[in-house]
Amino acid sequence: MLSMALVALDGTILSTSVPSIVADLGGFSIFSWLFAGYLLAITVSLPVYGKLCDTVGRKPVLVFGIVLFLLGSVLCAMAWNMGSLIAFRIIQGLGGGALQGTVHTIASDLYPLKERPRIQSRLSIVWGVSAVTGPAVGGVLATYADWRWIFLINVPVGLVALWLIVRQLRESAPGVHANGPGAGGTRGIRGFLGGRTADGSERAPIDWLGALTVFAAGTALLAALVQGGIAWSWFSAPSLALLGTGAVLIVALVLIERRAAEPMLPGWVWRRPTIAAVNLALCGLGVLMTAPAVFLPTYAQSVMGLDPIAAGLVLSVMTLSWPVTAAWSNRIYNRIGFRQTAMIGVGCAALVLAAFPLLPYPPSPWQPALMMLLLGAALGIFQLPLIVGVQSTVVWYERGVTTASVLFYRQIGQSVGAAVFGAVGNAVLASRLGGTSDLDSVSRTLEDSDSLSEEAADGLRRAVDAAVDHVFVGGAVAAVLALLALLLLAPRHFPVIDDEPGPGQNAEGTADDGRPRERTEG
Repeated sequence: MLSMALVALDGTILSTSVPSIVADLGGFSIFSWLFAGYLLAITVSLPVYGKLCDTVGRKPVLVFGIVLFLLGSVLCAMAWNMGSLIAFRIIQGLGGGALQGTVHTIASDLYPLKERPRIQSRLSIVWGVSAVTGPAVGGVLATYADWRWIFLINVPVGLVALWLIVRQLRESAPGVHANGPGAGGTRGIRGFLGGRTADGSERAPIDWLGALTVFAAGTALLAALVQGGIAWSWFSAPSLALLGTGAVLIVALVLIERRAAEPMLPGWVWRRPTIAAVNLALCGLGVLMTAPAVFLPTYAQSVMGLDPIAAGLVLSVMTLSWPVTAAWSNRIYNRIGFRQTAMIGVGCAALVLAAFPLLPYPPSPWQPALMMLLLGAALGIFQLPLIVGVQSTVVWYERGVTTASVLFYRQIGQSVGAAVFGAVGNAVLASRLGGTSDLDSVSRTLEDSDSLSEEAADGLRRAVDAAVDHVFVGGAVAAVLALLALLLLAPRHFPVIDDEPGPGQNAEGTADDGRPRERTEG
């Protein structure tokens, strides 16, 4: 939980500190890369760390991730201009990618199936608390201390996490024997360089060429999505160059992975219907989450007239209900299954998102807050059963890749959602106001509305209201697509690998002949 807090807190703590950082370092034109670079680094590194988790073990990857994250944090505190700060944030993100996927994988390793909702809901609480406290802590440090403490505060938290993990985590690989790809995978950091399996045979070399290609392809495509329509137009030379480069690198990646003995992105991730369906569904989650996470604060300030703190609170109530329903979701999926539970959750989320445009103009603060409370409750019984369920369909030496895969596609969904919904919102504004208006410029105009007549200000507010309504409808469409992915692709009952001893099994939960026992949930 402490390791996860490092990643979660640094995703939000900078949001209220940007004015202080820009005043000190300059570079206002590129400050958005403080967030985009961090997100890019986490996203493109997830598949690589997932494979390393299954190859060399979880503990060395997690230790490496914490050390790299702390190094990036110290360097960020020493930054001398905006360019150096962005570069060091990318180092932070590369460490954060190791933490985000590996923590979820270790949680699945340490806890049997019936206890996983409890621990995963606690990890959800970490994200919820960070979403609420991050901006406040960042604002306090930037105002009363110095913005550099925003990064230095990571050091004591990270050192405590590192000390606990080194001393207390005793990693084992239940169900991994000489014939398994992950055999001998817990031998430590030497596994990064190769080594032998438990039976003394040579282990296949790590697919470093595939890892580099994953980094390059992901960076090109995500940079195009994150900056398209913001730093440059969608059909400009930079966008087309990045998209074209990404497409070429994807083709190269497919060819490389077909020849690799242990590919960084194994083909079985998409050949297994359960994993493929969960990947698509959680990609849909990433898309739909963009609607409230990115656009609701703008709506609350521009349309409802709330200050930034109150606007953040309207959104943050979602983090109150999400962990609660996630912790209780096992009571549902133990009765009706993982797929059916997730379908109920995403179906309810679609209804909440589609109902947002029905709010009166302007709404009272409690009305969108209630909708976010309901949305959080719906998403709690959508996401967690899928993560727990898909982790339970694979053996130990496939769990890191599987966990990283679903988190990777959720992150991809967030980038796609930000790009698509940004274009939708700006298009609606342009049609209502004429010209090339965008949400950011209109919001800034409304913040300084003293120079506007009441009629002009009301016209701008109604245009923002219409734009955000369309975005939430788009979020509902994404939820419906996620529902269809589960309905059409996922099996009705997930094929669960039993991780508890039973008849004909040893204490590791494997059959007496060394093979994991598979059963169908329920």
